[in-house]
Amino acid sequence: MARDWIRWHDEYEVPGSSLARRLEVVRGFLRPLLPAPRRVISMCAGDGRDVLPLLPPGSPAVLVEQDPELADRARRAAPDGVTVVTGDAGITDPYAAVAPADVLLACGVFGNITDADVGRTIAALPALLAPGSTVVWTRAGDSPVRDLFVTNGFEELAYCEPHDARFRVGVHRLTRDPSPFVAGLRMFHFVEV
Repeated sequence: MARDWIRWHDEYEVPGSSLARRLEVVRGFLRPLLPAPRRVISMCAGDGRDVLPLLPPGSPAVLVEQDPELADRARRAAPDGVTVVTGDAGITDPYAAVAPADVLLACGVFGNITDADVGRTIAALPALLAPGSTVVWTRAGDSPVRDLFVTNGFEELAYCEPHDARFRVGVHRLTRDPSPFVAGLRMFHFVEV
């Protein structure tokens, strides 16, 4: 049975909930990355509540969300210059308009795809990024995500692992040369693992 993503997002409104706490950590890491307009990608963006309130005016951004209602919420909240795509975040095509991006959010992605797809996605990210760009990601529980970023040419800037919650939030900067953008590249299938 498919998860009710609208209901899942309701937890953001519960003060002190795991999602509300995770949102604050993500926003705390994003704020210093967005002091001026930046090119931004958000994969599996939900209603965009993590990044939309922080975007400086004039920031070109693409948010991709499969759920039509959540995508519509993001679209209504999005300022000029932001494109919200209702579609598959696991393929590179929706990101072509802003790639190479300065900031990429992969929040709510790595906990809902297979480990093989986590590796494939992290390996593909340099094709979506500008030199020295930054990725903010989340994952529930333990996983090899941090090591996979390092293996694929990123350095860790920050990591949050609360002792009383399962969520993890990481920030990594691309230190190697970006790869060329590849249209139609499949990075992951969202499978709610």
